[in-house]
Amino acid sequence: MIMSVCLPWLARCRRFLVVTFTFTVLLLGLWGTLPLSLADHGTAIAALEDDRYDGNIFVVYAGNGSLVPPRLNLKESFERELPVILVYYLDDSKDCKQYAFIVSRMQEFYGRVASIIPVSVDGIPDQKRFRRDEPGYYYSGGVPQTVILDKNGKKIFDAQGVLKFEVVDDVLRDLFDLLPRSESVELKQRTYNEFNSELVD
Repeated sequence: MIMSVCLPWLARCRRFLVVTFTFTVLLLGLWGTLPLSLADHGTAIAALEDDRYDGNIFVVYAGNGSLVPPRLNLKESFERELPVILVYYLDDSKDCKQYAFIVSRMQEFYGRVASIIPVSVDGIPDQKRFRRDEPGYYYSGGVPQTVILDKNGKKIFDAQGVLKFEVVDDVLRDLFDLLPRSESVELKQRTYNEFNSELVD
């Protein structure tokens, strides 16, 4: 008789303990992740003035995801006899972040007639010698670095640092036999937010 009275009570207690235990584990599991979602563990704000990695610089700072990966590699550009603009960069360099928009402008004006190849220096193999059709051949050790090759692969420009669009534009105008800026419409830079600017008449 005692067993018939105690068994239903034990079954209810067992069910209560299982539900309580499950609820406790679930609650503790959620409590462990709650601080992660509520705490400020580094906001997702991209900063132009630091050397932190924020993502691909051409997407984040130039708003241009079409530059990477490049449409053609160096070998294919040589085979098609296209002039080449090589831009060596790092995604975690403030100078490269600032230069990303200028590279995007190069693509806007010259992307149909030249092969623009952004090269992440992290992707250059660590070797002593490179072939002429490998980006490591032209890299001199700093970022950002801009190298312009004519359609025959001859280097006609090589500079490091954040260059003004006009500096590169002058070289490209000469390469494509365009009017010099003094006889053409001068493009002026106008900033419309922290990261991007536009060239206007």
